[in-house]
Amino acid sequence: MNPAIFLTGLMTALSLIVAIGAQNAFVLRQGLRGDHVLAVCLTCALSDAALIVLGVTSFGKISALLPWIDPVMRVAGAAFLIWYGARSLRAALSGTEALDAGHDRGPAGLRRTVLACLALTWLNPHVYLDTVVLLGTISTRFAGSRIAFTAGAVTGSFVFFFALGYGAAWLRPIFAKPIAWRILEALITIVMWSIAAKLLLG
Repeated sequence: MNPAIFLTGLMTALSLIVAIGAQNAFVLRQGLRGDHVLAVCLTCALSDAALIVLGVTSFGKISALLPWIDPVMRVAGAAFLIWYGARSLRAALSGTEALDAGHDRGPAGLRRTVLACLALTWLNPHVYLDTVVLLGTISTRFAGSRIAFTAGAVTGSFVFFFALGYGAAWLRPIFAKPIAWRILEALITIVMWSIAAKLLLG
């Protein structure tokens, strides 16, 4: 397994997952409350792993059958990343809001919590774009080393969700401040535009 490609997969997955969204807010909230944290983190990480594997395996086969789809998706993926990076840059320059992961009335049942987590994951179109399309497209750049890329991406997903869920108590005082999110958004901008450049330049 190529360590460099493994690291590329890990960092790419982290850069896509770390963006502020409903799923991450849900994980953070559950972590702050100490409510079914293991189940929530595991549900998110396993869902991401399934979608990442689907993207890497299926996108390569589709590209082989339809050679034109690879350059089209690379350009489309790069365009999305440029737009996403620009949005993050705007938030970094002018954002004033902190993530509100406040406490609810009380702990919900395990089944209800997992169902909510699944809905936030599988009913979110951005999840498919990030995992199946973007990671699937990027993986085509590593012919012969996709296992390393996939392993890195899956590892990144597990690392992020478990760190967010169990590290929530430590993260809360930091990300309650708007400046922390602005710094994070600036870093996301750099990563997104770097990936877009690599996609366009091959």
